Amino acid sequence: MSDQLFDGHRIRLLTLVDNHTRESLAIHVAQRIRGCEVVRVLERDVKEHGKPQTIQVDNGPEFISKDVDLWAYWNHVKLDFSRPGKPSDNAYIESFNARFRLECLNEHWFLSLEDAREKIENWRQDYNENRPHSSLGNISPAEYAEQKSVAGPVMILLPETNKNDLQNFKLT
Repeated sequence: MSDQLFDGHRIRLLTLVDNHTRESLAIHVAQRIRGCEVVRVLERDVKEHGKPQTIQVDNGPEFISKDVDLWAYWNHVKLDFSRPGKPSDNAYIESFNARFRLECLNEHWFLSLEDAREKIENWRQDYNENRPHSSLGNISPAEYAEQKSVAGPVMILLPETNKNDLQNFKLT
């Protein structure tokens, strides 16, 4: 995604969403995003939420980079690329991004990169902690994730699968 500061400078946004819990795991804001930055965001998220089995990505240059490919290879994570021109391949992230644009990006005038990061992080936390989702039984993504971490996984994919193994991320 992209937006701009008040002075017209472009900013890029990397959104990371857990398909199972609908949690917004990260929104990285920078002037440009390269593969090495995607890897740093993924590394931070893996430390907090565990490693996903699959990451769904679009065909942006930051995702087809050698850095991301090597990270996925060494971490045994499958990169699932959407078909060009088929945003429905990433329905959850497309829905999230539309809401994010409507409720945050269109509502704020960002004075600086740091201002954008602060306002976007506040919106992300509110989205995770205070927004009920009908697909989650009308509870917030954070509440749902907490319940699932206590109750265990909803479906078993492999023997001794845990919540972290069930996560599928989508990036745009």
